[in-house]
Amino acid sequence: MLVRPCFTQNLLHPRYWLLWLATGFFYLCAQLPYAWQMSMGRGIGRLFYCFASERKHIARTNLRLCFPELSGEKREALLKQNMQDTGMGLMEQNIGWFMPERRYRKLMHVEGLAHIEALGEQAALIVVKHNNCISVCTIGLSMFMPIAGMYRRHKNAALEYLQTRGRVRLCPEGTVVERKETRTMMRLLRQGLSVMYAPDQDYGIKNGVWARYFDLPAATVAATTGFAKLGRAKVVVMNCYRLPNAEGYKIILSAPLDNVPSDDERQDAQCINDIFEAQIREYPEQYLWVHRRFKTRPAGEKRPY
Repeated sequence: MLVRPCFTQNLLHPRYWLLWLATGFFYLCAQLPYAWQMSMGRGIGRLFYCFASERKHIARTNLRLCFPELSGEKREALLKQNMQDTGMGLMEQNIGWFMPERRYRKLMHVEGLAHIEALGEQAALIVVKHNNCISVCTIGLSMFMPIAGMYRRHKNAALEYLQTRGRVRLCPEGTVVERKETRTMMRLLRQGLSVMYAPDQDYGIKNGVWARYFDLPAATVAATTGFAKLGRAKVVVMNCYRLPNAEGYKIILSAPLDNVPSDDERQDAQCINDIFEAQIREYPEQYLWVHRRFKTRPAGEKRPY
């Protein structure tokens, strides 16, 4: 059954008034020229660099671990770029939720849809990394193909309504699946609905495997193999990034991977990590470096954060 957002009178309770007021402001921001919105995002990112000390520390640590070949000066310059990019990502959330479809579609430059069409009634498990523009690109892709997305349910009922509405508003055949509802996800795959899945965050080693990421052992989600097999789906890798000069976004869908899924979860996880790493190195400033990607460490190894 497709998940559809449902507005109820309870969402008008005074406890949500401040959120609705902020939502009105963000809606108005999404109507501004795209270049203005990105300029505002860069300004927010500069504030992040000045005041978001904890997240800046996480990002700086990640850059030090992943790019040891860069000088400290170059890494700090990359950190400043990344903070600005993070601010732009916040503005892009407004685009995904509120920008009119006609304007939104013009920002999306999609390649590889033929790979999905060639699958016929078979679904694709589309794996994607957490670039800062992931939200605007995944919602944007839903204008071009039916798709389901994984998400984390929010405790705030009004915000839960807004995020589910925002994710499916441009795709009548699409849906969202709470990340713990894996059976629903596999059922949708078997029914032929492609699912977007981002396996590049650290959820611990209990349900994961150790795989190299930027030449470091990283706790890596191993569920890609099981989802693809049980869902009878092909694994397709998505790359997305922001284009320069306010030209919008590039989305590239790969041909189905020949070697994933295999009978080796760790090998599959390593393959996905290698692909993501190559993508990140193209536009390192656009990745979500504020996530503690290496918080889980092998026994005896000190946590870096």
